[in-house]
Amino acid sequence: MKRSFVSVLGAAGLLVLIGHASLAQSVAPDPTAAANAYVNAPFNWELWFPKSGSPMQAKIDWLMQYVLWIMTAVVAFVGVLMVYVFIRFNAKANPKPSQVTHNTLIEVIWIVVPVLILAVVIIPSINLIYYEADDSNPYMTVTVTGHQWYWEYNYSSVPGLDYTSYMIPDDQIKPGEIRRLSVDHPMVLPVGKKIKFIITSGDVLHGFYLPSLGVQKYAIPGTNQTSWTMITKPGTYFGQCNQICGLNHDAMPLEIKAVPLADYLAWTKQALATYTDNTVAPPLSSPLPHNQLALRN
Repeated sequence: MKRSFVSVLGAAGLLVLIGHASLAQSVAPDPTAAANAYVNAPFNWELWFPKSGSPMQAKIDWLMQYVLWIMTAVVAFVGVLMVYVFIRFNAKANPKPSQVTHNTLIEVIWIVVPVLILAVVIIPSINLIYYEADDSNPYMTVTVTGHQWYWEYNYSSVPGLDYTSYMIPDDQIKPGEIRRLSVDHPMVLPVGKKIKFIITSGDVLHGFYLPSLGVQKYAIPGTNQTSWTMITKPGTYFGQCNQICGLNHDAMPLEIKAVPLADYLAWTKQALATYTDNTVAPPLSSPLPHNQLALRN
């Protein structure tokens, strides 16, 4: 009797262990978990660009500050000069006004100095334009299509991976998610790799805007625009459609999960296994359908 009781206990323990093992196997680890450690999101009273998440945005940020300091110096100089003129050349100080109409030196200065200022501004600006336009030799390409009112992502390097991204409704926000910014299916990208975007629209004009990554392109029906970025740090980055595209324009956020390459490759396998096409396309007039994946044409 004692041996039978021990056998039953042993069998029960074995079943528990098997159950735990099965549960562990059924709950697959989240390949995008590394992106949750750092969240680059807007905050109250933010007065500048968001913290740079790519070399592109770092260059934009530098140029903005560079030009701003030049503008500050020009405005300060003109302001001081105007105050000096008001005091030095007013009617009380000069009851008999001067009849001077020309000064060759001053006229040369006010032509040469603005030209030099334009030169020191335009040279780094042109360099940045060329840098932004160089989308050659990307690691991967994602085709981004704007719809009313959701985004569609097609990964050309992963055949069959084509899905939609909808904003999570306000009444379904969970802890760790951000109202009006978090989405049901974020775009997942590898860190440290050059990512090319092909941007278009399926209906009206949209705006593909990722401020922390230095990406800003219009999504135009019938036209393919290109841009690129390279994310330097694992994390979650946000953007928004910044072109008024209809009634629910504000329901088109962009969420990017940037993860190490190994995690990205694991995510593609998981996405291919779990993301399936819908049998019925979502109605375009409905602003908040979610957890629906793109139909392939």
